[in-house]
Amino acid sequence: MAPTDLPRFSVRSGADLIAAVPYLLGFHPADSVVVVGMRGPRVTFAARADLAGLAGSTAATGSVGAVGGAATAGGAATPGGPAAAARHLAAVVAQQPTDRATVLGYGPASKVTPAVDAVRQALAEVGIAVLDALRVTDGRYWSYLCPEPECCPPDGTRYDSSTSQVAAAAVLAGQVALPDRAALVAQVASVEGDERARLRRAALRAGRRFADLVARAPGADRSGGRSADRSGGRSVRAAGSIAIRAAQRRHRRGGRLDDDEVAWLSWLLTDQTVRDLAWERTDGRDADIAFWADLLRRAEPELIAAPGSLLAFAAWRAGEGALAAVALERVLALHSDYSLALLVDDLLRRGVPPTRLAGWPAIALPGVVRPRPPRGRRGAR
Repeated sequence: MAPTDLPRFSVRSGADLIAAVPYLLGFHPADSVVVVGMRGPRVTFAARADLAGLAGSTAATGSVGAVGGAATAGGAATPGGPAAAARHLAAVVAQQPTDRATVLGYGPASKVTPAVDAVRQALAEVGIAVLDALRVTDGRYWSYLCPEPECCPPDGTRYDSSTSQVAAAAVLAGQVALPDRAALVAQVASVEGDERARLRRAALRAGRRFADLVARAPGADRSGGRSADRSGGRSVRAAGSIAIRAAQRRHRRGGRLDDDEVAWLSWLLTDQTVRDLAWERTDGRDADIAFWADLLRRAEPELIAAPGSLLAFAAWRAGEGALAAVALERVLALHSDYSLALLVDDLLRRGVPPTRLAGWPAIALPGVVRPRPPRGRRGAR
């Protein structure tokens, strides 16, 4: 489900908002600060940051978003410490169609309080009104802004999201909230065991086939480089176009690539022009996300750069910033200089909303080198 299709949650209390957050992010947050942005009565954006980075730890800081499709991807610690991390998070929120927000901190008071205070101050500096600030721990929540013990008792207010009408509405609408971020990471993890052994053998066969295809291309670069783009090999681009179209067509019809097809497509995608052919055919559709997630999980580690980056792009387009972030983490851990991964990572970190790319692939972000428009009808898939 794309973010514009999210159910319009009726949030009447802190408990309702707490129940909504996992469905906005895609997983139940822990040790986190979450900012839920609104415009008028409607939730438009949600962003999450690691509590450790905002509370002064040297641990990595990152935030991921769901509604509205903007997110910053976790990775390195934010330069400048907690205050800089809070300002960065506020800047991301400020780029969204948001004029007010609620801040929620998940964890013990000793860590949540300074983190929430820093984020509140940063939001005020960028002109975002803070409606409320909550600490959520062990089935209770506390408001930092409510002074009335009648509605905000000192020992917190109990909540049970499992009985919430908000959670029921989200489930009815097809929304999923994974138990934690680790479960999201598992969705992009490599397959292992016997399947990995079969795929490794298939990759060796496909690698020999790819090398032969490059070698036979007119004017081929025989220096050992992988990219057939340098060789000007039309045969590689033609093979890539055929493989991409056939693979996506089968996947959208409910089929799945076999091991040799996964390996062959993974090798073809090491050519930048083939990667760009796939990029221009990728948007935020559920089928795109499922297809690239499957290829990412089954490709050999040295071949995941393109599938993982294309999954991240599709997830960003769909407003699934959390999924985009974990896909990029896996890619950049092994391929730290891969251009498309760095591009999508930058989009997430700067909180660029996917609406900036409405009409893809016919238009592009300013200053972004994008694949050529498809031949024939614009926007044809």
